[in-house]
Amino acid sequence: MRISKLSRVVNIGDLREMARRRLPRMAFDYIDGGAEGERTLKENCRVLDDVEFRPRNGVVHPSVDVQTSVLGHEIAFPVILAPVGSSRMFWPRGEARAAAAAGKAGTIYTLSTLSGTPLEEVRAAASGPCWFQLYLSGVGVSLKKNISRAKTAGYSALVITIDTPVSGMRERDYRNGVKELLSFQPLTMAPFVGQMLLRPRWLASFFADGGLMRFPNVVLPSGPMGYADVAAALESAAVSWADLSWIREIWRGPLVVKGVHTGDDARRAIDLGAEALVVSNHGGRQLDSVTPTLRVLPEVLRAAPGGVEVLVDGGIRRGTDVLVALALGARAVLVGRPTLWGLAARGEAGARHVLQILRDEIELGQVLLGAPDPGAVSRAHVRVKTAAP
Repeated sequence: MRISKLSRVVNIGDLREMARRRLPRMAFDYIDGGAEGERTLKENCRVLDDVEFRPRNGVVHPSVDVQTSVLGHEIAFPVILAPVGSSRMFWPRGEARAAAAAGKAGTIYTLSTLSGTPLEEVRAAASGPCWFQLYLSGVGVSLKKNISRAKTAGYSALVITIDTPVSGMRERDYRNGVKELLSFQPLTMAPFVGQMLLRPRWLASFFADGGLMRFPNVVLPSGPMGYADVAAALESAAVSWADLSWIREIWRGPLVVKGVHTGDDARRAIDLGAEALVVSNHGGRQLDSVTPTLRVLPEVLRAAPGGVEVLVDGGIRRGTDVLVALALGARAVLVGRPTLWGLAARGEAGARHVLQILRDEIELGQVLLGAPDPGAVSRAHVRVKTAAP
């Protein structure tokens, strides 16, 4: 059934379909796709099929509390918006609109360094807490200035992503001609332009918002970094453990390390001052065929002492997926694709609708599990099927 109004949306899959109809193929596949054969992308979702609930029945909770806290922030429900680059490609001032949606929903927005909207504008749009995800793009004074900008603007935590020494091989981008479209050579671009012409409303809004973006949060000697320079910037911005030491000295607030995938890396990050970890494989967009995050989560939890908060992302599409993550020990989850589908479908209202769906599903799931609050959701509420070796 073709859905055109938010009032008819039943689940996040409906918003994904609305986003697919509005965006040109290259933009939709940027959200939807993963690396290489997309095995990890699929497994992040499929692994949830290996978990079954064990509800506590015969208990009555007339109302349940879905609030929790993360790094001292009281949030309305255990979902945080993950950092996603280039969100302005999906809706005008996309990062600011998503941040506004997060604030109105009562949760945290995480801004990517590779945002098409200045970090100050995004922070001003948000009524709730914001974190800043830092890529080490730029050098020396410019990089330290970026950290200072985030602190001055009011970002409360710094998120260091450690799994992007290079960009993953995202085959859909190659098939859709992203490289050719960035060449600005008419003959080279010609075979791929049609996908944008088929989405005239998106095209008009994209150019009204400034067209092909530069990245105002990465200021090089020549000015804001251009879109075509992203791959080279990531290669020059690979994070080493030594970088966490000097970042820790400059940034006195909470430090979150994202991309943790082993107990060894968890211990190393904690030793260098991380207050929180995000178990993440970058949504299956980096190295393909790595273990899905929910299977990695127990190993990371065993390596993390009680004072370190462990978050997880990857494959979350429903409130019950959030409850599975909580039952397996996560403090909260980060979501990327779902809020982008909502943003691409209907802007701020669409992103807000995604968050409301997740909150409603979490609340209903807690009632049916017999769990009065997120902290009451435990390993005893799930049975995990034995994974194949």
